[in-house]
Formats: sequence, structure tokens, C-alpha cells
Amino acid sequence: MKIPIYQIDAFTEERFHGNPAAVCILENWLPDELMQHIAAENNLAETAFVVPKGDAFELRWFTPKIEIDLCGHATLATAYAYKEHLNYQSDEITFKTKSGILKVIYGGDFMSMIFPRRPGEPCSVPDNLINGINAKPAEVLKSRDYLVILNNEDEIRNLKPDFEKLKTLDCLGVIVTAKGWDVDFVSRFFAPNAGVPEDPVTGSSHSTLIPYWSKKLGKNKLTALQLSERGGKLFCEDLGDKVKIAGKAVTYLVGEISV
Repeated sequence: MKIPIYQIDAFTEERFHGNPAAVCILENWLPDELMQHIAAENNLAETAFVVPKGDAFELRWFTPKIEIDLCGHATLATAYAYKEHLNYQSDEITFKTKSGILKVIYGGDFMSMIFPRRPGEPCSVPDNLINGINAKPAEVLKSRDYLVILNNEDEIRNLKPDFEKLKTLDCLGVIVTAKGWDVDFVSRFFAPNAGVPEDPVTGSSHSTLIPYWSKKLGKNKLTALQLSERGGKLFCEDLGDKVKIAGKAVTYLVGEISV
């Protein structure tokens, strides 16, 4: 069997920056075990698998170790692959996912994802979270992931997390964030349990970051940087019941998988 594959750098307009995702175009669903093997072989933070279903597309995301419930950069990459390589004509694409219906709107050079809003709630703070990030937080909340607020951008840049300690936490990942010097907020994202020690640019974490910073800064439209080695810029908006996350993408690879 031959499977078309596109590797897209998301949340950037420069190759070798942003977050790379593989997009596999299927006619029908493969066995879960095979998709997990493909994701492990690709060894990227995410591999997206997509199947056309009528006017929409069913979409699933796998890290090298597990299937996850929501992924931003691989959704952006899938939307980009359809528009750039598969002659998709509409100004909007709809995906059916484990997190419900997700829409991506095409507009010039940008694509805007309409994502669920997942605000963090007050929580107890495990010792291994503090020891794992090696920093003293100003505040800790939790949604799907822990949301750790630090005092400034420099603290975010200089973090040296202990991934073995972070693996013991009862969550998918840990978001660390602070107010930015030149943007509204900055962040990093660690998910060693999912086989992704540090994710280069994480769309799904902004489902939690946007509500927090929108309330904190008193504004609905926000700009954000993820301070990984590759880096990525996101343009965000709190829509009330949803969030909007916009960015660019660029193709790195077009090919096919033999399975």
C-alpha cells in the first residue's frame, strides 16, 4: 500500500522553523496499531491521518507513542496540505476529531483555526511539577495540561526541565508561560509522557493560554511566541466560547509511504 505523505512546518513561513508535522492522506482508516507504527517511524511530534467523509474530513493525531485528543500544528499542516497540494477550493475546511468539529479558515497567507476554549482551573501543585520545571511558579492552573505561570520571559527561556520528573505527572503535558517583552505572552510546552520532551510550537496549549492571557491583559486579540529552539509565532483571539489561533506554514517534503 502506498500512502501520500506531506511534511509541513507549521506556525512559520521559513523551513526548518516552526513545528514539523507529517500529514498522511488515507482513503479509509488503517488499524490503530499501524498508524502508531507510522507515527513512531516518522518520529515527529505529530503525524496527522485524515480521511475524507462527505463535506468534511475525519482527522486523528499520533505522537511517536500515543494518540492524542487535540493538536494544533498538525491541524494547521493538514489544512495547508489540502490547499497547497490537493487543490482544495473552499475558503474553509472542517475536521471531525476527538475534540469535536474543528474549522480552519483560509485567508491570504494565514490560516485561522477555530479551537475549543480550555481555561485552566485552580489545582493542587505536585512537588514533581515544581522539581520538574526547576523553577518557582507565580501561579499554577490545570486543564488537560498543567499551566505554570512564571515571572518573566527570561525565566521561560532559561528553564532546564527534568523530564524524568515531569513523566510522573497525571497530565499530557506542562505549559510554562509568562508575559512577553515584544509580544503579549510567551510559552514552552513539555510532554515527555507522549514521547515529545519539548514540542516546538503547540497549538492545543493555546486553548488554555488564550483564555488566561486574555483575562489577565484585558484584551481579546493577542500575539504569542513559543520559545523553543525552532520557535514559532501565533496570532490569537478569545472568541468567548472558542479561541482562534492563526499562523502560516511551509512545505518541507512530499512523498509516499510503503506499508
